[in-house]
Amino acid sequence: MHVLILGGTTEARRLAERLESEALPGLRVTNSLAGRVAAPRTPPGDVRVGGFGGAEGLAAWLREHTVDLLIDATHPFAATISFNAARAAATAHVPLLALRRPGWEPADGDVWHETGSLAEAAALLPALGRRVFLTTGRTDLSAFADLAGLWFLVRSVDAPEPPYPPRMDVLLDRGPFTLDGERELLRRHRIDVLVTKDSGGAATAPKLAAAREAGVPVVVVRRPPAPEGVPVVTGPEQAVRRVREAHAGRISAGRRGPHVSG
Repeated sequence: MHVLILGGTTEARRLAERLESEALPGLRVTNSLAGRVAAPRTPPGDVRVGGFGGAEGLAAWLREHTVDLLIDATHPFAATISFNAARAAATAHVPLLALRRPGWEPADGDVWHETGSLAEAAALLPALGRRVFLTTGRTDLSAFADLAGLWFLVRSVDAPEPPYPPRMDVLLDRGPFTLDGERELLRRHRIDVLVTKDSGGAATAPKLAAAREAGVPVVVVRRPPAPEGVPVVTGPEQAVRRVREAHAGRISAGRRGPHVSG
């Protein structure tokens, strides 16, 4: 049985690790990474890096490599690949499972301003603060490039490329982050507004708790829509159970042998 994981997330890596520990006979796992991070954390199993060439290219890859189950464990904001995965799975007649971490929910004391896009987030900022902690990733800074009156602390795994805000410092770091560390970061840089995507998960959630404690408003960019009709699980353990079920079904079918009518 061949499983292709569209990954690059903590959940995808944990899923690959759990599947390796399961040691299911005949199970082959291939992890696909987009290649946007210079030094990704490599999961166990086979690894391929780079795009497929859209939905058609992915469908061709699924057929060529005899994939039995496709798992979309990409970032919640990787909408293009998720829709491509849905189209490719339907074209190649391969079952698809989406592994999507739950989004964050505001808690008592939070001051959240939800927006539908980065452009909307940028438009809100001048009224909320002057020193911005920007945690939306290195590829999305163009939306903030015209805000010359604000200062930005930009945190990303790799160095950002222009266009980006003219007044900014870059902090190269990778989660998981701690609450104490986030508290100190807000204090040291005198942050008075935080911008984040609703990525969900625990690895980067401490910044929200630190902002709540400090009374710092948070601009939260809502997730893009996801493909409809795709089965969804919210954690690696649930995905492992689905793989076990599919694996057991294939073994059972093999033991029964082909059905001959007449």
